[in-house]
Amino acid sequence: MAVIGGGSWATAIIRILSENEVKIRWWLRNRKDAQHIRKFHSNPRYLSGVVLHPKRVKPFTRLPEAVKGSEVIILAVPAAFITEALAELKPEDFVGKTVVSAIKGMIPGENLLVTDWLEKNYGVSQDQFCVIAGPCHAEEVALEKQSYLTIASPDIQRATAFADLMNCRFVSTHPLTDLYGVEYCAVMKNIIALACGICHGIGYGDNFQAVLVSNAMQEIKRFLDVIYPYYRDLMGSAYLGDLLVTSYSQFSRNRTFGSMIGRGYSVKSAQVEMNMVAEGYYAVKSIYEINRQFEVNMPIMNAVYAILYERSSPTVEIEILKNLLR
Repeated sequence: MAVIGGGSWATAIIRILSENEVKIRWWLRNRKDAQHIRKFHSNPRYLSGVVLHPKRVKPFTRLPEAVKGSEVIILAVPAAFITEALAELKPEDFVGKTVVSAIKGMIPGENLLVTDWLEKNYGVSQDQFCVIAGPCHAEEVALEKQSYLTIASPDIQRATAFADLMNCRFVSTHPLTDLYGVEYCAVMKNIIALACGICHGIGYGDNFQAVLVSNAMQEIKRFLDVIYPYYRDLMGSAYLGDLLVTSYSQFSRNRTFGSMIGRGYSVKSAQVEMNMVAEGYYAVKSIYEINRQFEVNMPIMNAVYAILYERSSPTVEIEILKNLLR
């Protein structure tokens, strides 16, 4: 099995898989990080307290070597960097393999889900895909706190097989067939977390944020019902659960990013200080541009877009938004 990416979520996934004695070929861009992992069995940059099993985890710095012979390829890099990360691979590298996206973002500029982008550029069929959904933060996996994951794939047998690999003493998993619904919801919950962070940064309290999140769930439903109609229970953990943890958790990088914007940081200064990617920043532009075609009523998404891309005042935009919420 190959894991592509060197961040906290990739590290957490490897920690989970190694519980089940899975042999993992781990690709990292940074050669020094790979050397550190070989010697000290921990990621020097992210979740450094997680001890990795030396006989089950083998670091690589050449991607073709990492995926060679792997039946499963797990993608855990930010959506904005996936084109660069996979540049060394060819369509034949994905033939006959299960491709798992742990990416909760969209391809900037192309407005494509990761699965659609891989199908377009590498010929990966829908039935080959799985998507990992929360609610689950890498930091709590590192602490071995009880967590839950949903594995979505149009092929329920493929989803079940991978869910079994991710099931361990501190992570419970279940399979689902709503691939696109789960993937879109994972993208959009990051936008809502940004909105929650912005409101928190301005000074709004828990009462307002509860109304904001309940309205956000309605907004997500309206969008999904138009763009990908499917019988789904949005009260499930892969939808509402993931939205809640991303909107409220201290570990949510999107909420943190939004809070900085609400407190007066510029986008660039917030990105520099965080030193981590907030997927919602790129996602809101993609969803906004997609929705030009469908014209779904999405006031929260519109407000976040105006703040981040039109340099509108967070205070003014949230003041307008609060009169649209019920």
